[in-house]
Amino acid sequence: MGPLTSKKGLTMAKSGPLFGLVLPNQGVAFGAITVAEMIELAEAAEQTGAFESVFVGDSLLAKPRMESVTLLSALAVRTTKVRLGTACMASFPLRNPIILAAQWGALDNLADGRTILTACIGAGGPTGGAEGAFQREFQAFGIAPRERAARMEEGIAVLRALWTEESASFHGRFFNFDDITVRPMPVQKPAPPIWIANNPHVFGLREDVIRRSVERVGRLADGWMTSRAWPGEFRQGWEAVREAAQAHGRGDKMRENCLYHNVNLNDDTELAYAETKRYLDKYYSIDFSREAVDRWSAYGPPERCAENLKEYLDAGVQMLLIRFSSFKPREQLERFVETVVPLL
Repeated sequence: MGPLTSKKGLTMAKSGPLFGLVLPNQGVAFGAITVAEMIELAEAAEQTGAFESVFVGDSLLAKPRMESVTLLSALAVRTTKVRLGTACMASFPLRNPIILAAQWGALDNLADGRTILTACIGAGGPTGGAEGAFQREFQAFGIAPRERAARMEEGIAVLRALWTEESASFHGRFFNFDDITVRPMPVQKPAPPIWIANNPHVFGLREDVIRRSVERVGRLADGWMTSRAWPGEFRQGWEAVREAAQAHGRGDKMRENCLYHNVNLNDDTELAYAETKRYLDKYYSIDFSREAVDRWSAYGPPERCAENLKEYLDAGVQMLLIRFSSFKPREQLERFVETVVPLL
């Protein structure tokens, strides 16, 4: 297939590694980007031909931002080719899966079958938000935080039942219903892919918690998303997820993986680091250490960023999901396509 050319004149061959773009929808809440600029950024990413997908973050109360399903619905009618997903849906345990099944079914129709729902349990670790905000969010919904993993698992089962059965019944710990239907059914058959996002390598979890986390992905998910992993940690995590999927007879379903990573391009490496840290500190209202920034970011001249990203590709990353940790993301996107992508 020949090259694709954007309105800006950028050209990218339809080959090589997959790139996704993360939109900074939390940035709308603190003035880092406008709604119009964010949608235009998604359109620009698609027009370059370099980006295979566009993802948005998610939270309801603990980390307020433009609501994810609403934003994805707008993107569904402003784009035509890129896949659209959540990175990740941290509010999944708080959402009623019957309502979410209807919302996501409608979204998949608006997007003509281009959606990926990435679920996670939210909170935890250095970007989990303030503990008080997390507790207040669950309290507001009347849900105990200790239930969030179980609610995510049951919610995934409810979604798949409603998306694949003409008249679905379900009897679980949290949800019980008989003979209900959700329409329209999603375009994707048998159902839109559901990925699970987690970072068992980062937070010093107990070994039994790590095992359950990895096993859950292998048992339930169609793909795995992670972040803040060194290349070797990613390789080990992906091998463990694949082994878990094989153990549950789902090796053929666990096909996709994704690394969520920040990029800041600047010929001065220290200036690139400084903006990345300033951006992440403001975005998450915490003080990131240098080690935390390095885990989660490629910054500096194009050659340095390409070298960082290539280490992850060599470790088995299939999709590099890029968020530009800059207050000028459109400029970063254009420079990334012009200077970094060709090096990969």
